[in-house]
Amino acid sequence: MEDCIFCKIAAGEVPKRKIHHEDGEIVSFLDLDQRIPGHTLVIPTSHHRWFYDIPDELSNKLYRAARVVAQELKKEYGADYVQLSIVGEGVAHVHVHLLPRKLSDSVSL
Repeated sequence: MEDCIFCKIAAGEVPKRKIHHEDGEIVSFLDLDQRIPGHTLVIPTSHHRWFYDIPDELSNKLYRAARVVAQELKKEYGADYVQLSIVGEGVAHVHVHLLPRKLSDSVSL
């Protein structure tokens, strides 16, 4: 999609911040609007508005990549767990939020 910032990031037209995963179909990078340190986005490189619009094979790759990136974030940030969410707002391109968290965190994200 022409005006989609995530499509531009996936195409390399906009620089990515700290890539954890990139394989031609899926890419992950630090969110510019960090809710907490390590807040990472995982996106398909092809444009899909809603998570339920993604073809099954691509959906499987997206969640496998999210799982691998979550494990990396857990180690890198000393997190107890990694919160995963799909909000569907903000940018009209499927994106998975990964947030490294501590059990003691009092902030609800």
